[in-house]
Amino acid sequence: MIHIAETVGFGSVENFIDLAEQSHLTALMNDFLAARDRACFGSDRHVSIHEIPDHTAEQVMAVYEPAGRIEVPHIPDEAEVALQHAFERARPVLARVMPSITACRPWTYVEYGPGQHITSHLDGIAPDPLNWPRQIAGISVVITPAEAGGGFYVETASSDQLWHTRLTDATHYGYADGMWLAHDGADNSATWFQQMPRTRWNVEPGPGTALLYGSQLTHGTVPVLHGRAAKFISWLIADPAPDSAIDDRR
Repeated sequence: MIHIAETVGFGSVENFIDLAEQSHLTALMNDFLAARDRACFGSDRHVSIHEIPDHTAEQVMAVYEPAGRIEVPHIPDEAEVALQHAFERARPVLARVMPSITACRPWTYVEYGPGQHITSHLDGIAPDPLNWPRQIAGISVVITPAEAGGGFYVETASSDQLWHTRLTDATHYGYADGMWLAHDGADNSATWFQQMPRTRWNVEPGPGTALLYGSQLTHGTVPVLHGRAAKFISWLIADPAPDSAIDDRR
């Protein structure tokens, strides 16, 4: 059963990737970007991994990354294999805080230069949180920190505005009793979200550390001041057990 605590939780896995793996991944991405037009993943990019209903990709990017960023949604196979191996290696640790996680989605590479950042938002469990698979948490692994700025944060809030509904038959859908689902559109495209009081918790993880942030937890980054911040991000998901008796029909 998926518990709400997993979807609003926050944690870390130190040494998710070691120094040798960090160097290898950095070299892989530097070679990948050097062999292609770097701008097509940055200033000339016209697609985004984020979506907002009734918004174009350009509008979405203006909301989420108003100063831009480099975004590579399909990383080299060798990098993907290395990061998936790191996930498998960390599964016993992950299971202690987010036991519903069964898999890691393909990884994305992002890079922020001076003035660039990602604005506050939450990812959500799924477009339809009553169907499978379900996002339990995001995961972020810094391989090159900025010289200054670029730190990660989460934001907590007690406002009722953040929550859309409390499931009355939660266990039928694979959730623990009392499960709440966050309101759609929890990002800076919504006035209610911008105005909602929140408390920010800042963190600057060391290179190679994986940060975990629940899919119903607001998060973002502060602008880079000097240098460039490079990281890999993905989403940790839950699928039903093969012999599950859960019925998704409504």
